Amino acid sequence: MLYVALRILLYEKLRSFIALLGVIFAVSLIFAQMGIYLGLTETSSIIIDHTRGDIWVTSKNCKNFDFSQPIPEYLQFHVLSTEGIQWVENLIITWGVIKQKEGGTEQVEIVGYNPDTGIGGPWRMKVGDIRAVKNGNFVIVDESAMKRLGRISVGDYRDVLWRRVKVVGISQEVKSFTTAPIIFTSYRFAQKLVRWIGPDKTVFVIAKVSPGYSVKKIVGELKKKLKGVDVYSKKDFSRKTRFYWTMETGVGVSFLLTILISFLIGFLIVGQTIYNSTLEHIKEFGTLKALGASNLAIYQIIFSQAFINALLGYLISLVFTIFSVRFYKAIGLVMVVKGWVNILVLLLTLTMCLSSAFFSIRKVKKIDPAILFRE
Repeated sequence: MLYVALRILLYEKLRSFIALLGVIFAVSLIFAQMGIYLGLTETSSIIIDHTRGDIWVTSKNCKNFDFSQPIPEYLQFHVLSTEGIQWVENLIITWGVIKQKEGGTEQVEIVGYNPDTGIGGPWRMKVGDIRAVKNGNFVIVDESAMKRLGRISVGDYRDVLWRRVKVVGISQEVKSFTTAPIIFTSYRFAQKLVRWIGPDKTVFVIAKVSPGYSVKKIVGELKKKLKGVDVYSKKDFSRKTRFYWTMETGVGVSFLLTILISFLIGFLIVGQTIYNSTLEHIKEFGTLKALGASNLAIYQIIFSQAFINALLGYLISLVFTIFSVRFYKAIGLVMVVKGWVNILVLLLTLTMCLSSAFFSIRKVKKIDPAILFRE
């Protein structure tokens, strides 16, 4: 029956081509929306995910990584004194402004980390070393910031929060979900630079659990021990940040609606094409029934047409998506292509095309072999 379906599709080349284009368009759009959505969510928690450590202590009712409030710096000693904690680091994440070379200002996200350990700092450097920010007004700028800040090179000077700083390195892969450029500096300089944090405050306390201890159990202990703050495992804090940007900002709903519309477009195009093809071949199907073919055999032909459209459309869309990743990166978007996403889109494509064939199934059910004798 697959052979018969293929012959029908090849016989009606233009109609089959239009149906295939519809599937390719719909599936490519689904791939793009899912890939960009996953890229955005990964970007929202990228520093959490790349920072060593198992536990994050944040301000009370902190909704996401980017908007936590200062907490007492001494909390690190309370965390460190807890059994099962291997090491503790403080991390500052806050906001500021940078003066452009041509004048004007741009908002930036400032990350203050310990350059001796690198905890919370850049994990991949294009130029320079993460320890270069020690002992001075030094910063590392991520290369993604250059689209907003213009060309920046090591040795350049800029004003951040009205203090002169020197660029000592260029990092890679630290793209912000908020699109604000990210700059890294030493923890101590960040405290001096951002005056509302002060010399005795931090924003996050990050802790590493010793081997053999349960992260979940120590998180529970710290929640009882520490007052006025929230305590999360690394995975939970990353998940909370992603959930915030997905649900509370409406980003997730927007992407979901686009995926749903794409699905319906493909469903209608394939359904209409196969239905019209069925109407044109109604006498041929009647002949098959008159010769003793069962409804099931005819159903197999119709479903095979849908399956061929689905498989070809999916494969072409997958190849197109893989080659589009660099294009999306060039325009400033992060697109993620993962194995489980490919499988999910394949299932959606098959569902879209096979379910659309039910329009034709209903028509075939009512075929009377006597149609052959009618004018």
